Amino acid sequence: MAESQSLHRRGLMFILSSPSGGGKSTVARRLLEEDGEIAMSVSVTTRPPRPGEVDGVHYHFIDQAEFDRMVEDGELLEWAVVFGNSYGTPKAQIKAGLKAGQDFLFDIDWQGTQQLYQRMETDVVRVFLLPPSIEELEARLRGRAKDSDDVIRDRMSRAISEISHWDGYDYVVINDDLDDCFAKVQTILNAERMGRARQTGLVDFTRNLMAGGS
Repeated sequence: MAESQSLHRRGLMFILSSPSGGGKSTVARRLLEEDGEIAMSVSVTTRPPRPGEVDGVHYHFIDQAEFDRMVEDGELLEWAVVFGNSYGTPKAQIKAGLKAGQDFLFDIDWQGTQQLYQRMETDVVRVFLLPPSIEELEARLRGRAKDSDDVIRDRMSRAISEISHWDGYDYVVINDDLDDCFAKVQTILNAERMGRARQTGLVDFTRNLMAGGS
């Protein structure tokens, strides 16, 4: 039996988005646990570390002056201000990783998704997770039992706004069952990895095949 061939491929930027309570964090965490070929993109942020967070692992923690310099010098692929703190994706580490065949996972909203797609179109795969119903989404948010009614109303309003951008994604998955949703997301990721344009090693491989058969 012939040995299986492992061809070099270019990595991809795998974006998971959903409204709060849509399940993206749970699916993302499971992907990172079960798939050794994908790593979480580590953003820079101006917010202070929370208990248990490690610089360089969860975020790169920097001050606003450094963040503004990175924006000015074009060192970020995307950036946004959320609740008064700045967040962004460093360009250099992502580009180097993609070239080496590393996949990156992004847990970001539609605005960050737009920015990444505009700058890195062919490397970006966009997946949006939808709840099965608005009632179920609200039940999930209330089930956390840690937010006030005002906070939940605000989150529901934001969710409606985020859902309105569903058509800006390549794939949309309804998360009515977590295992089924995860399986579909995994299928999307594996299929995208097999794309002809992404498998850069195919050129030399097919040349060798044809040379051997002549």
